Amino acid sequence: MMRLNKYLSAAGVCSRREADRLIESGRVTVDGKRAVPGMQVSEEQVIKVGKKTIQAGNEKIVLAVNKPVGIICTEDRRTKNNIIRFLNYPERVTYAGRLDKESEGLLLMTNDGDLINRMMRARYGHEKEYKVTVDKPLTEEFIRKMSEGVHIVDAEKKLDQVTRPCKVTKIGKYTFTIVLTQGLNRQIRRMCSALGYEVKKLVRTRIMNIELKDLKTGAFRKLTKQELEKLYEQTEAGTDAGAGDAFKPRS
Repeated sequence: MMRLNKYLSAAGVCSRREADRLIESGRVTVDGKRAVPGMQVSEEQVIKVGKKTIQAGNEKIVLAVNKPVGIICTEDRRTKNNIIRFLNYPERVTYAGRLDKESEGLLLMTNDGDLINRMMRARYGHEKEYKVTVDKPLTEEFIRKMSEGVHIVDAEKKLDQVTRPCKVTKIGKYTFTIVLTQGLNRQIRRMCSALGYEVKKLVRTRIMNIELKDLKTGAFRKLTKQELEKLYEQTEAGTDAGAGDAFKPRS
């Protein structure tokens, strides 16, 4: 037996705090009856949020993957070296935010479509951190301009805008870290190119509260319950955080 809010959180529906709100609003039922705050439940009971049944078999899967260079973020299995085939996970998961083919590092894979949608809403400013190595020595001017925002233009991609201010820290002669709160296509590479630099290596090391740390290249792990709960809390900010539709494939 466990508290209902903990059960919903462990199943990846939402954080415990949001679970309490769902229960209080009357959206959660246990064995067909309206749930009450603080109640204890077991896996044998039928627990629903709205019309959606939440049981052990409906557990939300969120994986941290260390994507190697050369692997492509696409669901098209006909594409050579696609991430779905590379991961070969026994249950259907997809990526929450891309990394381009030449980049490596942290990628989140999940079967939770709601989580993907919340993470992709750039207006909420979810942080992503990268370690970048470029082709020539860094200057104070480069660090300043990267931090303040860079005007990037790509007529083919219909891209013409100044990037958001961000945190950039020099950590070596050719290497810096950068924390972005937006996700334009190949943004860091375009920013560097606009300032006369070429990216030689790009590694994503953090997505919000999830860190790459010592996860080996090509390996993956499930998020811990603590990581998962914090991730849901962060992505719920400013959104309708109730349980949504079942996972739908991308078009």
